[in-house]
Amino acid sequence: MEAFSDGVFAVAITLLVLEIKVPGYDTDLATQLLRQWPSYLAFCISFAFIGIMWMNHHRLFTHIKKSDDMMLIFNLALMFSVCIIPFTTALLAAHIGHPGARTAVIVYDASYLLIAVFFNLLWRYAASRNGHLLAADVNRESVEKITQQYNYGPLAYAIAIALAWVSITASLLINLVLAFFFAIPPHYASRTVPARRSNSR
Repeated sequence: MEAFSDGVFAVAITLLVLEIKVPGYDTDLATQLLRQWPSYLAFCISFAFIGIMWMNHHRLFTHIKKSDDMMLIFNLALMFSVCIIPFTTALLAAHIGHPGARTAVIVYDASYLLIAVFFNLLWRYAASRNGHLLAADVNRESVEKITQQYNYGPLAYAIAIALAWVSITASLLINLVLAFFFAIPPHYASRTVPARRSNSR
């Protein structure tokens, strides 16, 4: 399952560069290259995002040691959402700075909301049911810290979608902040937000 997922991440991150076109001969080359700045920006952002998703996927599977049919379905759903990123990146690059920019940003944000939901479903399923899919010697504190970090994803991306109606720039900035947040190892990220405490066992 990890090998298949690595392949999907590799293909998705490679497809991003196809949005950057080689300029023709009709006008000044430097001018044409500069005009493609939305494509460069979208490529860099999405490359970083997919790379961070790949890092997080590997972090999860340092704790997950077994799989079952439902686990495969959740992972396949996650890979489906990853495959959408090259399209939403091209959409953003084509429409940023134009009348359709807001719609493009909303679609772009929505793709990451979908990924956040599937990441949560995958992890929560693996960590639930008495943790039967986790390694026998798993550190339960690390499991809880991953859960805490992932709790913020769906809500934050939903806020980014709503904010796109007010400010496209602010919406994209939230995406960047979230990318950096999820790039942080969970044991560090958990120190930046209030830890949840429960008296139930």
